[in-house]
Amino acid sequence: MPYIDPEVVLEAKRMDLLTYLRNYESTELVKLSRNTYTTRTHDSLKISNGKWMWWSRGIGGRSALDYLVKVKGLNFIEAVETITGKTASRSPVYVREKPNTEQRPLLLPEKSKTTDKVFEYLFNRGIDFEIISDCINKGYIFESLPYHNVVFVGYDEHEKPKYAAYRSTNSIKLMGDCSGSQKQYSFRLDNGYSDEVHIFECAIDLLSYATLYKLQGKNWRNLNLVSLAGVYSPKKDIESSKVPIALDNFLSKHQETEKIFLHLDNDIAGRNATKVMQFLLSDKYEVIDSPPHSGKDFNDFLCFKLGIQKVSERSLER
Repeated sequence: MPYIDPEVVLEAKRMDLLTYLRNYESTELVKLSRNTYTTRTHDSLKISNGKWMWWSRGIGGRSALDYLVKVKGLNFIEAVETITGKTASRSPVYVREKPNTEQRPLLLPEKSKTTDKVFEYLFNRGIDFEIISDCINKGYIFESLPYHNVVFVGYDEHEKPKYAAYRSTNSIKLMGDCSGSQKQYSFRLDNGYSDEVHIFECAIDLLSYATLYKLQGKNWRNLNLVSLAGVYSPKKDIESSKVPIALDNFLSKHQETEKIFLHLDNDIAGRNATKVMQFLLSDKYEVIDSPPHSGKDFNDFLCFKLGIQKVSERSLER
């Protein structure tokens, strides 16, 4: 195998895809909006904010090197030599992107006409059929194309989609937020009347709790359920930490809220996040720590209650 100096490899890795295409394959680059681009060959490949994502294949990265290997099919040595060869003949011009003061539009994937894969995936994780159906009918959940991922959508006060998270429905662990997502409008089931709110790390745990609530013979539609759209990571200095933006936005719109139930994970991150939120919110609200009785999260707990063996997911290198 040919030897390449590590410093040369490091230099090749520094080049982002947008710079590479602008300088060396400009005819391949297509501008979609102020800071979003695609390629002429692959219109589902989007470049934005220093990253790129090939949505039709579920493949993403940051550098031009990633692109040459994952999209164009070059081996690692060929990709490094391609970049170094081009930069040797003509030095690249780096264009600093102007800070985008405007909110990027939410880019939702294409919607499938069927929902079979989504129903199967969620039902196999114990989520109640009625709850799944209700969320699909209201547009809170849909099945995307071409890989039939489940997409969880969050809306603003005008019922316009402002947030979306995707998750694969097969054994590959692929998940993330759609470009342009605003976490303050994360996935939620909001009844608009209760003086209580229940907080979760992700949409699956939220739906699992609603299912458990229904299994107790209670009406899950009476609950305010909010996902934080990911793990909340407070600062080391607790006093300088901020309330998660999804919860902060909900509380600002629901002044009647008196109780906050924190249903975060039974792991170090979840326990630390709970302590910090209790510290930040207890002066104004009754904050109750209510993790699952067993398992890492509420979906683990639900599957245990129903006797469901969860299918292990393997991570996809992205």
